[in-house]
Amino acid sequence: MKREGFRSRLGFLLVSAGCAIGIGNVWKFPYVAGENGGGVFLLFYLLFLAAFGIPLLSMELAVGRAGRGSAVNALKTLERQGQKWHLLGWMGLLGCYLLMMFYTTVSGWMLCYFFRYATGYFDGLSSGAAIRSAFYSLLNSPFQMIFWLILIIVAGFMVCGKGIAKGLERVTKPMMIALLILLIILVINSLTLDKAAEGLSYYLFPDFEKAASRGLEKVISAAMSQAFFTLSIGLSSMQIFGSYMSDERTIVSESVRICALDTLVAVSAGLIIFPACFTYGIEPSSGPSLIFEALPNVFANMPAGRLWGTLFFLFMTFASFSTVTAVFQNIVAGCTENLGWSRKKALTFNTVALTLLSLPCVFGFNKLSHISIPKIGNILSIEDFIVSNMLLPVGCLAYLLFCVYTEGWGFDSFINEANRGGGICFPSSKGFRFYLGYVLPLAIVLIFIQGLVGIFKA
Repeated sequence: MKREGFRSRLGFLLVSAGCAIGIGNVWKFPYVAGENGGGVFLLFYLLFLAAFGIPLLSMELAVGRAGRGSAVNALKTLERQGQKWHLLGWMGLLGCYLLMMFYTTVSGWMLCYFFRYATGYFDGLSSGAAIRSAFYSLLNSPFQMIFWLILIIVAGFMVCGKGIAKGLERVTKPMMIALLILLIILVINSLTLDKAAEGLSYYLFPDFEKAASRGLEKVISAAMSQAFFTLSIGLSSMQIFGSYMSDERTIVSESVRICALDTLVAVSAGLIIFPACFTYGIEPSSGPSLIFEALPNVFANMPAGRLWGTLFFLFMTFASFSTVTAVFQNIVAGCTENLGWSRKKALTFNTVALTLLSLPCVFGFNKLSHISIPKIGNILSIEDFIVSNMLLPVGCLAYLLFCVYTEGWGFDSFINEANRGGGICFPSSKGFRFYLGYVLPLAIVLIFIQGLVGIFKA
């Protein structure tokens, strides 16, 4: 039976970019940048995207297109008899579940704030204390958070139930176009704020003194981790879209475009948030709550602030929901192709399973708030740490070894697949083989180790 595919190349690019573009770009990126020296972090982040992100993303997509299946089946198709590379696919599937255990909660926050703005909840709230109180009232209410995450989960699996073209592509294309238009409008508005210049200086100009006081190795590790997180590589979540790709364009070309869209959103998010932080007195490294304190202050002081707040959190809901549906598609495909389940059974089981698996993250802000790990944080931070600092780099390293070494798929096979079609190509030179085979794996291992040492050392 012919494998389902996208109706258009634009549909593939927007859905794939939608998987990469999520709350990691807008919710996580600004506060991580603020914690790690602003411009210094940004420089390392862009470096890692170019040097690591494009090759590693290309590897996942190449495995998907060559294997024409979910991660486990694709790896089984490409590995040699008796090899166990397909276990990487099972690890990726497990990682997708773990990612969604906290991602659905944060996505629920975005949906809740969209609803609050649309219904006038924030009308009359103009002080920073009142706006902060509104956010913490949400965190202290398990019922509210469970309600919103269930809406996200049910809606996500409903979209996946319609398939690739009629579900993911039909829903994600207009969402992504609206997201990009809103992003441009919000950036223009933010640049007109009173202290926009100070915010841009903090964000774009490297402060090596601050980075040194933070610890340059921590800044590098954070940038590497964020590059993995924002592109959703290492968990096979991008690989599934490679399995639906046509052969018309090279995988390298499509990877460059996906990375460019992802970077545009991530960098633009900082252009929105940092001018707001300096204009309205919000600490730019205040953590995950940054977006729920800085931007509501902006909207409270803007003409038609309710409208802008509604549109922004609709944009945030789109950003998070595009990732949710993309990862859900990976989970559903994994269950149907590897376990032989019907699509209906996979949708039903995972709707219930992910709702239950998301509860520890929800309770971590209230009933289980006493549970934390020093230097990591609460349950959400622990789950995020496992995904971003452990599973993503380990998964990337495994895909790299599979694609480069003859014990796996092999460098020549990977290059031939990545360069098949029209557009940008990777070099097949010995120098590039050396880079992929030795430099890139060593860099991943060193930064992975440094990330662990930075967390657990006294």
